[in-house]
Amino acid sequence: MHLVEPGEGLELRFPPRFNVAVEFIDRHLAQGRGGKVAIRSIEGDVTYAELAASVNRCANLLTNLGIGRGERLLMLIKDCPEFFFVFWGAIKAGVIPVPINTLLKAKDYAFIIDNSACACLVYSPEFASEVEQGLAASPHKPTRVFRVDSDSLLAQLARQSDQFTAVSASPTDECFWLYSSGSTGQPKGAVHLHRDMVVTSYYYGEKTLGVREDDVCFSAAKLFFAYGLGNGMTFPLWAGATSVLMAARPTPESAFATIELFKPTLFFGVPTLYASQLAALDTMKPDLSSIRLCASAGEALPAEVFKRWKAHTGTIILDGIGSTEVLHIFISNRVGEHKPGSTGKLVEGYEAVILDANDREVPAGEAGRLMVRGPSTAKYYWRNPEKTASTMLGDWLNTGDTYYRDEDGYFFYCGRSDDMLKVGGIWCSPFEIEAALIEHEAVFEAAVVGLPDAQSLIKPEAWIVLRDGVKPTSELEEDLKRHCKAKMAPYKYPRRFHFIDALPKTATGKIQRFRLHVPGP
Repeated sequence: MHLVEPGEGLELRFPPRFNVAVEFIDRHLAQGRGGKVAIRSIEGDVTYAELAASVNRCANLLTNLGIGRGERLLMLIKDCPEFFFVFWGAIKAGVIPVPINTLLKAKDYAFIIDNSACACLVYSPEFASEVEQGLAASPHKPTRVFRVDSDSLLAQLARQSDQFTAVSASPTDECFWLYSSGSTGQPKGAVHLHRDMVVTSYYYGEKTLGVREDDVCFSAAKLFFAYGLGNGMTFPLWAGATSVLMAARPTPESAFATIELFKPTLFFGVPTLYASQLAALDTMKPDLSSIRLCASAGEALPAEVFKRWKAHTGTIILDGIGSTEVLHIFISNRVGEHKPGSTGKLVEGYEAVILDANDREVPAGEAGRLMVRGPSTAKYYWRNPEKTASTMLGDWLNTGDTYYRDEDGYFFYCGRSDDMLKVGGIWCSPFEIEAALIEHEAVFEAAVVGLPDAQSLIKPEAWIVLRDGVKPTSELEEDLKRHCKAKMAPYKYPRRFHFIDALPKTATGKIQRFRLHVPGP
């Protein structure tokens, strides 16, 4: 039995004393699941009993180091068993884990380290260069820093007891944070509660996807994303299933190899990856027969990708929309209830309305601003009352997306309500890309917008006004791409460049991005 049980209607009933690590970690030992494999990776298998012991060692380590209740622990950890150990060990000890995007740059880490005022930072050696530069640049210095290797974190854990009693908490106590990019590109810390992972695991993982104990879950989206955190960790742990972890960058080749090796039954990707995999299937013939169901989120899944994937593999992709603030998917297609090109219908436990510019609900077929509410929504943004007030409107969350709903109750994505771009399932700000471009010696002005590529997936494109005397060449384009990749997370670089004499602007000098377009990719 779960500690949490469904009540009347759509509500979940939580006991008044509730540390969520007991539900997701300790419960499996009480239910006789200790010998079952919880995590699989090329580094080896981890059983539920081994997972619980390592979580307890981490909780003991943090407690013995004097890291107190409510203090933050930043995690820049690749997808590996240690991510589970640190995340759940922190929660069990009353410390707040904060998984961070491992694709960011030193300046981003410096900001987050300072903004979070973290007491501890744990990072994988692969990210040492950017993390250590960020640590050096941040005004705030965490009291403890560990690398995930045999000389640092692992050596410390080996000396700890494998027994620990979870710190007392309640369902509505603050539990963990996830940083999300905002409309200015500045990261925002979304504060989540102990109940939130239960809500998403039950309403989406169990009720919508039907995750079972005999499932093997493989998420190409990484654990530091809200999407990947559910797919690759909380959903399998809720069901007593098995999680497959892949530390490598998700490519068609690495994803196919992982599927063939570990035989997952559920596969979670983003539209960009599915499109790349479809292109690879023209020459590759991987064995995908273990997969019974695929899911997608992060950006809208084009209908053509859905149809081609089904034709090639015989499986369907259930597209949905979620957010860091809501923690996971709140609108989704379902088995036997899906419509290509749509985001699907509301997930149980959530409500949504589409509003016009005057905050009036629009009729079916009319586009407007999507608002959502549900019991997994973040409490607030850390140290950002202005953004909290503009986004979290009472129980309602302003998603920033434009949608319409058809007569059958299916939701359809129309675009962002602001200038943010979603590339490969990850938010990025055009202002950040423009700022990086302007730093190049050849660039006088730049504007960036998102346009669909050949697979109807949004990618950044840049319109460039060059400095006097500079001529556009293919060599310059490649140099601009290298420049952007060095200045920002690599996925943010513009895919195409358009060199023009002047940017279209209003009388007050504001760039008119809607006038920047080209016919076709």
